[in-house]
Amino acid sequence: MAALSTSYTDLQTVLDEHGRLIASFRHYPNEQLLYIRWSGNLTGKEVIRVAMAGGAIQQELHCPLLLNDKTDATGDWSEALPWLEYEWLPQALAEGLRAFAYVFSPDMQNQIISLEFAERVSKQLPIQLFYDVSTAWEWLRRQHAAA
Repeated sequence: MAALSTSYTDLQTVLDEHGRLIASFRHYPNEQLLYIRWSGNLTGKEVIRVAMAGGAIQQELHCPLLLNDKTDATGDWSEALPWLEYEWLPQALAEGLRAFAYVFSPDMQNQIISLEFAERVSKQLPIQLFYDVSTAWEWLRRQHAAA
């Protein structure tokens, strides 16, 4: 299992309408990786808000690798799926995204939505689902080395 890099920059956080943290962004420049750590009970509206914030970061950094960590998140965000597929994904690809590692939430409802998301995204982008960050990180490193 590869250790996570120690060279990173914390970029920003996104709060829900009640001021609770729903996501934080971290950039690992050596790996050209954007890491998103989600938390709390997510809705479609909040997922879109975070994806838009991530899009702005991606426009600036053009990271080919994305590590999406939902270990600390729950919730039904299924209403965001069409927007993610038809709005977010084409823009992310245009800004340089080449591989997407997705770490499951322990919440079963969230996992079902995540599987549907991965099914939709996999037609245009290498995506892999994981149960832990270390394994996801190692897969992304292999994607980076293959590029």
